[in-house]
Amino acid sequence: MASKTRIKTNAVQHPVPQTREEAVAAIAAIGTNQRERDRIQAAMNDELAAVRERYEAEAKPFADEIGALTKGVHLYCEAHRHELTRDGKVKSHTFASGEVKWRLRPPSVVLRGGDAVLDALKSLKLDRFIRVKEEVNKEAILAEPEAAAGVRGITIRQTEDFVVQPWDTQLEEVA
Repeated sequence: MASKTRIKTNAVQHPVPQTREEAVAAIAAIGTNQRERDRIQAAMNDELAAVRERYEAEAKPFADEIGALTKGVHLYCEAHRHELTRDGKVKSHTFASGEVKWRLRPPSVVLRGGDAVLDALKSLKLDRFIRVKEEVNKEAILAEPEAAAGVRGITIRQTEDFVVQPWDTQLEEVA
């Protein structure tokens, strides 16, 4: 006979207000807890900013030195590139303390002028370089939901959120 495994879990307990006054108190407690959480988060961010600033300041001389040394090694290697790459047969060279590499990045297209570039391509009849993207206009469907109601694959969905927003008072800023 196979034994049945029984899984036990704790029931979820949520405090449920039983009266209007208890609901008012619960919303006020939510506001208090939110403000306390925000204070803790602000304190954490202040500490993180101070720690980051301290370590960045400590690391800056090393970063500057790395940059200067890298530029110097680059200049040396460029001056001796033919020797180091065996007249261009290889793209890297190994030294006793490390390796240098020359890598050609993939080509990329840089556009300046936006619409002027499109106009120039059109005037030169280079339409093959122009992409036309068709997509469903969701805003138009929302404006005319009856017209799209019978179209298969289109569903207009609307959900409702429940939001608890405790009242907060703001301190006036002194100018």
